[in-house]
Amino acid sequence: MAKFVIEPHFRLQEWVAEEKGYFRDEGLDYEFREFIRATGGAHHLKGDKVGAFQSIEKGRASNVTCACHWTVNVAASRGHTKLYADAYSVAPSAIFVPAHSKVKSPADLAGVPISVGYQSGSHYATIQALEQYLPIDKIKLSFAEGMLFGRMEAFLDGNSPACTLFSGPYYFAEQLGFRKIIDNTFMISTMINGDPDPEDIAKFFRALRRAQRDIDVRPELYTHYYRAEFPERFHARMDTRAWGPGERIVFEPYTKQVYEQSFAWIASRRLFEAGGMGAGRYEDAVMSLVRG
Repeated sequence: MAKFVIEPHFRLQEWVAEEKGYFRDEGLDYEFREFIRATGGAHHLKGDKVGAFQSIEKGRASNVTCACHWTVNVAASRGHTKLYADAYSVAPSAIFVPAHSKVKSPADLAGVPISVGYQSGSHYATIQALEQYLPIDKIKLSFAEGMLFGRMEAFLDGNSPACTLFSGPYYFAEQLGFRKIIDNTFMISTMINGDPDPEDIAKFFRALRRAQRDIDVRPELYTHYYRAEFPERFHARMDTRAWGPGERIVFEPYTKQVYEQSFAWIASRRLFEAGGMGAGRYEDAVMSLVRG
């Protein structure tokens, strides 16, 4: 049987579990693949309207990977993956502007291009946060800067007037003095790719549960792992001692009610083309080791 493939997803837990030996303790026969630094984040520079959903359509190499729950719902509904229903995670996220920006409140973002990843967490989370303040036609999104590190670099270089950033890039922008205008923290779902042994999935999550506890107790001991998530060209400017714990895994079910509410929210805002979301049946979209 092929090795279980683990590829970190912009968070600390996999790095902690790997270096502390938690995957090995569980008896998991696995391969740990670092991706971002090896490519310098180049795969985030895909251009306009290529984001998380399109990467799932293309296929991902790791057996367990993640994306925002909105996109995973649709991808699972269309048969591209399975949504793992026994856990989810929550990522800190916010819309930032430069320190000198005239934008002082969420309402001031009317008509201002906000850099987000197309059909990615930042896309949905930005709309969800701002529609409290602005009609949908006043929320102006820009997809041209690509995915997470591409958007972050363009923003830090002064090429975007506003940008939604989450987890490590969120803390980096804060450290560099960019101003947070509104929080738009969002949920992330786990996807199961290929046909891994269910016991391997259970071993993987038992290791992550141990890592999550370590991070909860002493986050300052582990924020240095962010350096393993960032392309090396950013390292000299980073002071991860000042950063927070980032994405937190919640070992509770991603329920049918949450799935249906989120699916309906996407549909009502027409964020996918007509007929492009699949049937939206929770029972067909999810995998659960607890419920079978």
